[in-house]
Amino acid sequence: MSVTVTDPNLETFVLNLGPQHPATHGVLRVKLVMDGEYIVSAEPVLGYIHRMQEKMGENRTYAQFLPNPPRLDYLSALSYNLGYVMAVERAAGIEVPERAEYIRVICTELNRVASHLLWHGAFILDLGGFTPLLYAFDDREQILDLLESVTGARLTYCYFRFGGVYNDVDDDFLAGAKAFVKRMRERLPMYHDLVTNNIILIKRLKDIGFISAEMCRKYGATGPVLRGSGVAYDVRKAEPYSVYSEFDFDIPSYPEGDSYARYRVRMDEIAESLRIIEQACDKIPDGPVRAKVPKTLKPPPGDYYHAVEAARGEFGVRIVSDGTTKAYRMKLRSPSYSNLSLFGEACEGMLLADALALMGSLDLVIPEIDR
Repeated sequence: MSVTVTDPNLETFVLNLGPQHPATHGVLRVKLVMDGEYIVSAEPVLGYIHRMQEKMGENRTYAQFLPNPPRLDYLSALSYNLGYVMAVERAAGIEVPERAEYIRVICTELNRVASHLLWHGAFILDLGGFTPLLYAFDDREQILDLLESVTGARLTYCYFRFGGVYNDVDDDFLAGAKAFVKRMRERLPMYHDLVTNNIILIKRLKDIGFISAEMCRKYGATGPVLRGSGVAYDVRKAEPYSVYSEFDFDIPSYPEGDSYARYRVRMDEIAESLRIIEQACDKIPDGPVRAKVPKTLKPPPGDYYHAVEAARGEFGVRIVSDGTTKAYRMKLRSPSYSNLSLFGEACEGMLLADALALMGSLDLVIPEIDR
């Protein structure tokens, strides 16, 4: 059964999902027009935690703005840290030592796995299952311990610097990263037995929340949302940056376009990130980890853009430089904003419970939407 917006016999009511609701994973409000348990229309309402991040980027020097991007997507903070420093490096013509690039990849991929693990636990919790959250957080803690040892932080990392990284990693860190890869590979079958192949999860997600590839293009959706609709687009492969071209890894994609496909994409991506981490640890060269960079950066006047593949999709940084110590204009392209934009169209006619599963499969982080 489904309902249509144009049905003249509807007796509807308005339901506010959020802004204080566990299923929205942040201060997100969705205004729902309901016909019983069915959604007639949905309108995301933003602005509850808007902080004017782009304007802050125009009122601070390039170095002063360094801590801000990781606070947009706090679960994939190193990808945002990386995207910003690489955009500035492109503008200023800074060459990064090879060892620093390998360290960046190892840390970013560890952070990607940590982000997917938190999503996995929280997503299943939204659907009524508690136990997987405990396993996911147990494994995620191993990553946080590793990253804390080299970055000094456990969430909003600001480890990368213009020209490299803040400090070098030691053999203990590399050995710990390889040990985690081994541990996680042994644990993944348990995740699939407990959750992926669970008939309750399959019934909740399979053939529910269909998003077509055309809808993704229409709204600019990227990341696992796009790959769950059959389009194997990943910035790491499509426009290789850093040293990703040195590694052998696949881009998981599924053509079904339902919530279960998006789930499977992220679980497969964990395995692919483990492959990248292992190769990077084995091939990491010796050498410096930071180039000599002027104390005060003044990129030449111009329009610069750089994109990276964050845990939720393409994160892009556009900098318009006027040759001074601050960006004349800054625009941040966050993936969750585009991914959320299709929610209203995708959930029309769905049951409320199924729409919550759809929202969870989008893996939204609200501060990068409402920035």
